[in-house]
Amino acid sequence: MRTGIVNLPLHYGKAPPWLFKRMVALSREIITLMVVELGRKAVLEKLSQPGWFQALGCVLGFDWHSSGITTTVCGALKEGIKGLEKELGLFIAGGKGKASRKTPQEIERAGAFISVNPEDLIYASRMSAKVDSSCLQDGYQVYHHTFFFTREGTWAVIQQGMNHETRYARRYHWLSEGLKDFVCEPHQAICTEKKGKVLNLVAAESESVRKVNASLASEYPEKLIGQLKHLQTLHFPSRHHIDLKDINPDRLYSIFCHTYESQPEDFESLIGMPGVGPKTIRALTLISELIYGVAPSYRDPARFSFAHGGKDGHPYRVDRVTYDRSIDILRQAVLKARIGQKEKTEAIKRLNSFVSEC
Repeated sequence: MRTGIVNLPLHYGKAPPWLFKRMVALSREIITLMVVELGRKAVLEKLSQPGWFQALGCVLGFDWHSSGITTTVCGALKEGIKGLEKELGLFIAGGKGKASRKTPQEIERAGAFISVNPEDLIYASRMSAKVDSSCLQDGYQVYHHTFFFTREGTWAVIQQGMNHETRYARRYHWLSEGLKDFVCEPHQAICTEKKGKVLNLVAAESESVRKVNASLASEYPEKLIGQLKHLQTLHFPSRHHIDLKDINPDRLYSIFCHTYESQPEDFESLIGMPGVGPKTIRALTLISELIYGVAPSYRDPARFSFAHGGKDGHPYRVDRVTYDRSIDILRQAVLKARIGQKEKTEAIKRLNSFVSEC
């Protein structure tokens, strides 16, 4: 299982109504057939695979390589299964912008139809968003968050961040299956063509920083503010990747008062606290590194990858069985869908075209 991150060119605009209507209809058929033939858990596993999600977008008829595939395909899937959630045992919450902030309420509304405590799912949704916005500071502002979950409580997340300077978007995939820790290497693999220097506090090598940050958050606020102001009077080399310029110590005082009163027991508890965001984490990390000598990782977790591996064995050998199975699942779902022959033919052509591009 390989889930992770994809970088995509940023395209503006909306899917035309005639196209989106057809995407909704086809996605309803595909998801319904997959649940029946493969099971709910398998649907989440497929959605968490970046390459498979790209292929799905291609089959549905949307531009397969742009940032819009994330918001449009997730929107079509959510609209497509509307009214079928209880029958399928599959639920979709969240979306783009304001819709993403409604995720907790939408999960709660499904509470009567699932066998787990909805609060656990709400926590998973919130933590995945917090990690990709505060703990993995890669220059992409998360603006889209879709949370998929089943009656049994398994879940997947597809969210996307935007970088206006590079005109690229980065998509983050999560899967509950196999997830051992929200704050240590939560993405099982990362797929991208663009890398950079980022603040990566979920890297395994940032374990010491996570411990020190949690400990610092329990210190007196006055001490932390004093240390930050002292750091701002010092001169550091330009190669440093955490910038003091946008950190205002006085504005962080109330947040540090909150963390001091709450005394977080670990890093996960710290980032889960209301009000603790990217600037709070950067400030604590600066103190950890420059005063206490505990350096974080600046390794971008993204690495170039193909949907199913590379023909030259990098980053891993092509798993031909899985590759063919993925193609067959989508092809059979399209063929069995209750749609017209013309739509089926066009969808198969798009899938074949996507495969040849990969």
